[in-house]
Amino acid sequence: MQRIITLFALFLCLGLHGQVTQEIFESFKLQERRNVRYYFPEDYDEEKKYPLVVVLDAEYLFDQVVAQAKFYSQFHGMPQMIVVGVDQGKNDIRLDDCAFDEGNGLPSEKGKLFFEFLGMEIIPYLDLNYNTAPFKMIVGYDITANFQNYWLFKENSLFNAYINISPDLAPEMETRVPARLGALDQKIFYQLIVEGEKSKNTARILSMNQALKAIDKESLHYYFDEYAGADHISIATYGIGKAFDNIFGMFKPISPKEYKTQILTSEEPVFQYLENKYEGIQDLFGFQKAVELNDIMAIYAGVRKKEDFESLRPLSDLCKDEFPGTMLGFYFEGEYYEQMGEPKKALKTFEKAFGMDEIDFLTKEMALEKIDALKADFGF
Repeated sequence: MQRIITLFALFLCLGLHGQVTQEIFESFKLQERRNVRYYFPEDYDEEKKYPLVVVLDAEYLFDQVVAQAKFYSQFHGMPQMIVVGVDQGKNDIRLDDCAFDEGNGLPSEKGKLFFEFLGMEIIPYLDLNYNTAPFKMIVGYDITANFQNYWLFKENSLFNAYINISPDLAPEMETRVPARLGALDQKIFYQLIVEGEKSKNTARILSMNQALKAIDKESLHYYFDEYAGADHISIATYGIGKAFDNIFGMFKPISPKEYKTQILTSEEPVFQYLENKYEGIQDLFGFQKAVELNDIMAIYAGVRKKEDFESLRPLSDLCKDEFPGTMLGFYFEGEYYEQMGEPKKALKTFEKAFGMDEIDFLTKEMALEKIDALKADFGF
């Protein structure tokens, strides 16, 4: 495969930090040169893995996707991501890239080549040269939104998440997509975004929505958003942030609602919820997320609320690994021994906590109060 002829590289410091490059990619499959844009987090780390987002219609959608990706990762709503966008606006080349046969709904000959260009050149190049995670997402609008669906019909979908904005559906796609998603043995996130203004596609899109909503399958995470005030042009600016919010819900820190409706209502040990959450993140996104202090505190609150003090032991071990040098792990271990009726061990452990750095709500005064109370109660 021929690789890239770089005509220029623009490094732009964007509002929330990061860098964008543009380059000309010489495609062996297409036998032509294509303008491709990349976004990499400014603090890109070779030791970390990054999910990949492929953006079609990059002239219109790339900047929006990058802005949302940066905002959500900055505020912990999603992992940092690598974004790649393919320009398709010049000379309406998008119509050739994503053309389909009006008879059978399958990609045209050029469409097949563009399909291979993305799946066999662009993505392998990024996987080879950057530390990409297995989790991949694709974003498209109108005819490019329809085109992304063809990856569903591979034996294994190349993409784990699809953001489908007002698709211009190929023949029979409104039945083929639900049938395929119902049969596909793979976890898929599928977001359909449509405008309120009626068009020739509206009835078919709404029919596809009804069929998708009827699929009862744990591996399919389907979301539908209709924006009443949007037309077919403006809809391209709607819903990308909401889609990220839906798709990366598991990745977000534990919310007050999650705490009340899932942690407090669960019959499992409180710590098990934290283990399941982070194992699920690793299984889904393909990398291990550092444990959020917010999540530690939510689990600690649940332990106290449900009086599940057995969970304090594994929680303390986790905190010693994740927050070394702080009071967190030893303070929780001290509480564990205190609740288990082992005051001598509790005293020694709180003394260790006292000598370490304060963190969040935990202060040396709190450790000292525990030490003094144990000495007064047991005469140590």
